[in-house]
Amino acid sequence: MSSTASGTYGTWRNWGGNVSARPARQVAPASVEELAAAVRRAREDGLKVKAVGTGHSFTSIAATDGVLIRPHLLTGIRDIDRRSMTVTVEAGTPLKRLNAALAREGLSLTNMGDIMEQTVSGATSTGTHGTGRTSGSIAAQIKGLELVTADGSVLTCSEKENPEVFAAARIGLGALGVVTAITFAVEPLFLLTAREEPMPLERVLSEFDQLWAENEHFEFYWFPHTGNTTTKRNNRSAGPRRPVGRAAAWFEDEFLSNGVFQVAQWAGRAAPAAVPAIARISSRALSARTYTDIPYKVFTSPRRVRFVEMEYAVPRAALVETLRELRSVVDRSGLRISFPVEVRTAPADDITLSTASGRDSAYIAVHMYRGTPYQAYFTAAERVFIAHEGRPHWGKVHTRDAEYFSGVYPRFGEFTALRDRLDPDRLFQNDYLRRVLGA
Repeated sequence: MSSTASGTYGTWRNWGGNVSARPARQVAPASVEELAAAVRRAREDGLKVKAVGTGHSFTSIAATDGVLIRPHLLTGIRDIDRRSMTVTVEAGTPLKRLNAALAREGLSLTNMGDIMEQTVSGATSTGTHGTGRTSGSIAAQIKGLELVTADGSVLTCSEKENPEVFAAARIGLGALGVVTAITFAVEPLFLLTAREEPMPLERVLSEFDQLWAENEHFEFYWFPHTGNTTTKRNNRSAGPRRPVGRAAAWFEDEFLSNGVFQVAQWAGRAAPAAVPAIARISSRALSARTYTDIPYKVFTSPRRVRFVEMEYAVPRAALVETLRELRSVVDRSGLRISFPVEVRTAPADDITLSTASGRDSAYIAVHMYRGTPYQAYFTAAERVFIAHEGRPHWGKVHTRDAEYFSGVYPRFGEFTALRDRLDPDRLFQNDYLRRVLGA
């Protein structure tokens, strides 16, 4: 089963299967010049333009009935600068290829999300993140950007060059132009020791501040209908490298986390009343383990079970209260939730529309198995999140609009003013951007 979106018979669908579009045409430029020409031609033809990566967003952020730009020919590393410790990479490069290529060069990103199927531009444009006490999202590691703007010109930006564009375009939602290359800060390859272990939810919540403070990267999964969590602590290590053995990796990461979990989802969809019992079994399936490896082999893991997801960032200080409220809502609702709830953190950053912009944040992600009705659960969860001034992940299901965002993002007007300057005719507009940024 492919982890990329599909485009059969002119219809594009996302990975989660909940968004589809029929663009007037699809183009796959092999150079920045070809991409700029495609943008100019679309403008002449009166068609909107959207770029799409691997379709890992659950919102319609990349959907269009105009020109859909597929960046899979714009891949690879352009330049490695070991003096400034940066790497410049083409926008369509999948994160998994970037991670492997950097490792071969003895380099690594500082932090990353838990999947790496996305393109670098798709991941950064929607604010994809991992978890970290002091290290932020993938976009927070950007040092420079190149993008094709609405008039077909190529614009570069950094802290020194077009800094007002740089402040916004690192998480640009596809609203400011089509990203063609990204320069990331990198560092010498290092080792992480991962410690994964079950822990009662009440202990995690009561000790959360301590667990966060004592670990460079702390996250946990809570299984609804149970008081159980699986915790993961990643910290830098002097070594030696002790990866998960091949047999153990297959059994735990493929057989249990994907194979058995997939069967559990099928069973839960067929017999919703059995979900709490299945959840109790699932929450105890993975045993404690410790291993040491290079970063991308610790941060990321395979995700073969398809799902639909909502995720909100709340102020980190509000996490425990928010999660307790979510648990209470689930317990009262009669809903049957077969997917664990994922909790991560990020430090405040200075990106205009980053979910962590200006505030230390905690992320709460709720999921439902693909094909299972998710609206009731997500609606109930969203009510809890917005009561705490939650900011939804730009690439995950939510119902918020420009009026809401202008209240939870102090620099929202700064972004929309820049959009007015760079794309006054709304060449990069679609229904999603109309809703979240205003007309």
